[in-house]
Formats: sequence, structure tokens, C-alpha cells
Amino acid sequence: MNQSELQNTFKSSDTEEPIDIYFYRRLGYRVALFSAKHKIRPNTITIISIFWGVLAGHLYYYNNIWINVLGIIALIIANTLDSADGQLARMTNDKSELGRILDGLAGNLWFLSIYIHIGLRLTHNGFGPWIWIIGIITGISHIFQAAIADYYRNGHLYFVKGEGGNEFRSSRDIKKEYEQLSWRKNFWMKLFMYFYHNYTREQELFTGNLQKLVSFIHNKYPNQMPQWLREGFRTENKPLMKYTNILSFNTRAIALWISILIQLPLLYWYFELTVLNIILIYTILKQQAISKKYLNLLQREVIQDV
Repeated sequence: MNQSELQNTFKSSDTEEPIDIYFYRRLGYRVALFSAKHKIRPNTITIISIFWGVLAGHLYYYNNIWINVLGIIALIIANTLDSADGQLARMTNDKSELGRILDGLAGNLWFLSIYIHIGLRLTHNGFGPWIWIIGIITGISHIFQAAIADYYRNGHLYFVKGEGGNEFRSSRDIKKEYEQLSWRKNFWMKLFMYFYHNYTREQELFTGNLQKLVSFIHNKYPNQMPQWLREGFRTENKPLMKYTNILSFNTRAIALWISILIQLPLLYWYFELTVLNIILIYTILKQQAISKKYLNLLQREVIQDV
């Protein structure tokens, strides 16, 4: 395996976790090489990952540890494919708006299946209808945790790699694209763009200062942001990446697998509602403060230049 070529398929060393670097990215790279050789496109891999993730959720329904282990393997395969689709897109430069939408949709469909089947398992084990209320609240928490983590990672990549190295989009831009599509001629793309617009709106609910900072940079430095800003923001924001990673897949999946294997799946929901929401709140507050600091510095610099 060519190490430099493998590293070129990473988003950024700032945003990669050790378990991704030494496991998922390596497996994903092999899948990406195979796919490139056989002209399989990234979106096809993403769609296949959806089936594996939904299957994993179903296998968590059963009170059988060996079936649950198969569910763990299925979710590992799903996440390996999720890694591979992005690596393949970067290797072949086969990036698309639809791919970005499908990528976000895939993870939500995995966990929708997981939550439904955990709820059915708990109901089968004698829990009352109230358990679904906890499940719905947990699912809503998951949506916000994953969406905010994704937004902050892409925000960080904007300062690391600039415009071309990130997937940082505003809901305003997405809405314009959505409105230009026809339900009759572009039904599926318009439907995907509708969900993508709502997803981005969710991300923007708690990221106001970062949006203002990026908007200010776009207006005042359309060609290239100042180097002191790029380096300063990256240095201060990088420690937060470990928290956004906790809110993403790996830590969440490990907590899920432990709770499933010890036959206490409700513990996973409690973990999401307590530990992950505390980390979410901390991350939002800290990131908002960093963005506000650099926005104020930029505004003062502009005033001094006048």
C-alpha cells in the first residue's frame, strides 16, 4: 500500500481519528482502488452502504449475541464503504452535490434503522410505549449532534484547505439551486436538495458566529484569506476536532456495541442523551467563542486600514 497515495485520500490530518487512519481509511482505500479499477462510482458505494447500515439495525433487534455480532460486522462494513466513497471521490475527482447529499442521508438511515429496531427490541422485552418517547428524543439529539459535528469539521477544513478543500455550503446557496430545479423534470434531485437544505438549516441553527466569520472573509478577502487568520484559527480550533469526532461515528458506535453485547441497549440511548449532548453543548459554546474572537480581529483590522 502506497502510504502517500493513501494519505492523499484523507480529508485532513486535523480531522481524522486514529481508528479511521489505521483501520477504516486503510480498508476504504482498498475498496476505493477496486472501485476505481472497475469504474464503480462513489454514489454507488454510498447506496450499498445504506443497505448494510439498515441491515445492521435489524440485527440489533434480536436477543441473541451472535446475531448482534453479525450486526456489528454489518455496521463496520457500512462505515468502511462510507469511508471508501469519499476516498474514491477524492482519488478520481468524481465529486458531486448528489454525493454530498447521499453521504449525509446514509448515516441518518443507518441510525434510523438502529433506533427503530432498538425500540422494537425494548418493547418486545416488556418496556411500555413511553420507551418510544425516549427513542424519538434520542433520534433528534443524534441528528443535531451529527449535523453540527459535520458542519464544524467542514468549517475547520475551510481554514485548512480553503474553498477547494471543503464541503462548506450555506443554506441560501442550496435554496437557490433547489428553486431552479423542476419537480417535473428533476424530481429526485429536487427532493434530495429539499432534504439537504433542511439539513444545512439545522446545522446553521447553532453556528451563527462561524457563519458570520466565513461570510466576512468571503466579502473582504474573496481571493485568499490572510495567512495569520488561517494559522491562528486552525491552531485554536484544532483541539475541538476531537470532540466533533466523538459526536460522529466511532465513539457512538463503540457505545452502541457495548450496550448491545451486554444486553442493555437502553444504555446507548442514555449515553447519547447525557454524555454526547454535554459534549455538543461544550463544542458549540467553545467554537462560537473562537469564531467571535477572529471575527472581531478581522473587523478591527478593516477599521484600521480605512
